[in-house]
Amino acid sequence: MTDATATPEKLFAHKVVWITGASSGIGAALAVELAGAGARLVLSARREDRLQAVREECIAAGAATDDVLVQPLDVADTESMPAAVETVLGRYGQVDLLINNAGISQRSACLNTELSVYRRLFEVDVLGQIALTKLVLPTMVARGQGHVAVTASVAGKVGAPLRTGYCAAKHAVMGFFDALRTEVAHLGVQVTTIVPGYIRTDIARQALTGSGAAAGDIEDDVDNGMDVVECARVIVQGFCRGTEEIEVGSGPEMSLLEMKRKDPVGTFRLLEQMAAEALQRSLP
Repeated sequence: MTDATATPEKLFAHKVVWITGASSGIGAALAVELAGAGARLVLSARREDRLQAVREECIAAGAATDDVLVQPLDVADTESMPAAVETVLGRYGQVDLLINNAGISQRSACLNTELSVYRRLFEVDVLGQIALTKLVLPTMVARGQGHVAVTASVAGKVGAPLRTGYCAAKHAVMGFFDALRTEVAHLGVQVTTIVPGYIRTDIARQALTGSGAAAGDIEDDVDNGMDVVECARVIVQGFCRGTEEIEVGSGPEMSLLEMKRKDPVGTFRLLEQMAAEALQRSLP
């Protein structure tokens, strides 16, 4: 699917792109960006009202009304996935690019986090992505072409304080899709991992606390992060270039990726200091 000289319009015109987590944030921004490039879209998330709003934005960006399908889906409900896949294939006949973008985050110390919160993070951020991929992948293999992407995180490369569950889930996602790439490359299927830093979305407000409740808090690092529209543009450009691991962000957190590779011990000490400061701020 990738052409090193491709523009978004050349690469995605008339291609079927299925995006999970499409009701807000990076997923919604990707939908609008790809709509402008001529893609046929499937928008999935739990909130159908928000999906309908994103659908209208995609149409305003240039998509034909028949080229944007709203397919509500809770990725934690894997039993509902076969019917959703059947609906999508019945509408479009194929999926050219599956973007596994659904996910939730976490903001709590391990000592204060219930095991049920870790289970929820893995159900949504890991097993949901794997389950949908396993259903769509055989259709790509049968055609000898296709593209699977997943939104991971800098937290999938570096252990960050107050995010033990989120980091664990995103490390698992990176491992699964990196391994999957090795298995399906010779079958004509491309795999891309997306590694965002802080992007201006509601992820921090919706993050789970140790009890499983939504944090609901503003987080300066996120609110001062890269604009989500710019983020989507960088990701789509990465698709066009055939970049297999797309790093996207504009803040100092992006330097941790290189630092972890070159000086893991120094990275551990830096993050320990960050953890001490964060935990001190969280004290009453």
